[in-house]
Amino acid sequence: MPPPVEAQAPVVPVEPSAAPGVHGVRPDARRTARSESPADTPPAVPETFPEDAESDAYVSRETSSREQDDPPLAMEAMRAVQILNPSGEVTMPRPDRPRIMCVANQKGGVGKTTTTVNLAVALALHGNRVLVVDLDPQGNASTGLNVPHHAGVPDVYDCLIDNVPLAEVAQGVEGIPDLWCVPATIDLAGAEIELVSVVARESRLARAIAAHPAEFDYVFIDCPPSLGLLTVNALVAAQEVLIPIQCEYYALEGLNQLINNINLVRQHLNPTLEVSTILLTMYDRRTRLADAVEQDVRNHFGDKVLQAVIPRNVRVSEAPSYGQSVMTYDPGSRGATSYFEAAQEIAMRGVKESVGRNA
Repeated sequence: MPPPVEAQAPVVPVEPSAAPGVHGVRPDARRTARSESPADTPPAVPETFPEDAESDAYVSRETSSREQDDPPLAMEAMRAVQILNPSGEVTMPRPDRPRIMCVANQKGGVGKTTTTVNLAVALALHGNRVLVVDLDPQGNASTGLNVPHHAGVPDVYDCLIDNVPLAEVAQGVEGIPDLWCVPATIDLAGAEIELVSVVARESRLARAIAAHPAEFDYVFIDCPPSLGLLTVNALVAAQEVLIPIQCEYYALEGLNQLINNINLVRQHLNPTLEVSTILLTMYDRRTRLADAVEQDVRNHFGDKVLQAVIPRNVRVSEAPSYGQSVMTYDPGSRGATSYFEAAQEIAMRGVKESVGRNA
């Protein structure tokens, strides 16, 4: 016998007008509702949450939009060409006299060496002759510029203690013709003690720079994270002080002591010294603290604070492990773009100061 056939429910045809549409509403019902709605009914506004509005209110005016955080490949390529300047046609204005800038902050980890290296590379790639003096016994600036600084290499210690001319110690930076570096080796760690008994101990570096036969547009001195004799030598040798400030509370805490020391050096050893530039580094736009620190620094220092702000960017941290600055390691990154803008500001300020002096 054939198996029994299961009974099926009869299929009832559904008229097109009764077919359910999206969300269970019939199409003709949606058309009727749309045609009967008044013309002046405002469009629906997406719901906003208080925490979103509150976070937007604390975004700094210096930060970029989300689209700029992840630019298209074409935009990155354009930025890379602008920063690397392979043709050499684009130049930053050169000062009418050498600018000797001491990059100082007694707090460690605020970006002194990173700032020194990247500003120097940016200026050198755009027509300026730049010398970097690595005055930190850790030798990180030498590492970032891929300059040998192992034991036995002539370094800044020889200039300070043994009066070796700076020209015999300076090394050219590979791939950047207008950039030189005076390296620091581990020998420099003992210079603090040895300088105590040396005649004119505070002005040894100033004499070494003044005796260099070549003329530079910029001399950047990378200081150690302390206020000892090495930093005093840098302050005496410099005309300007560039202070990188990390956008956190601890970075502000010791700033007052640094300013007091700079004032003491100005009064007794170097009357021409001035704090000319403040650069905000490691800015994290996700935090209100970064914005609060930025506003405090701008309110206190005014026009001395650069408009360019250096964000937290992993490319900036990766570059030294390859013996490069971020300008050459990833020229299209946000970190490279920010340092390039900071270098442009410093160059333009130098021109304005020259015009002001000649007026």
